[in-house]
Amino acid sequence: MYIVIIAWLYVTLMMAVAEATNTTGTVLGAVFTFLLYGVLPLSLVVYLMNTPARRRVLKEREAEARDAARRAAHDAAPATQASTAPDTGGETPADAVAPVREKT
Repeated sequence: MYIVIIAWLYVTLMMAVAEATNTTGTVLGAVFTFLLYGVLPLSLVVYLMNTPARRRVLKEREAEARDAARRAAHDAAPATQASTAPDTGGETPADAVAPVREKT
């Protein structure tokens, strides 16, 4: 990708030099040629091409922040506090429905 950027900047620089050295050209025209044909379009293309990388970095930062918050919450919780995890003690739970009493 960088070779294309360098090549495009070279081409626009040569266009600007040709504009400046032409008998009817001006240095101001050369500057505008370089900016409008080279720098501005390339900055837009480079910004758009780097969008996936910026998105990936943002997701990594969010994941790191989420993990750090989870670790901080786990470390700050007192040992006597009951866990919010389901019961995995191995004992069978009590009946969910009470048995029906018979009338005597």
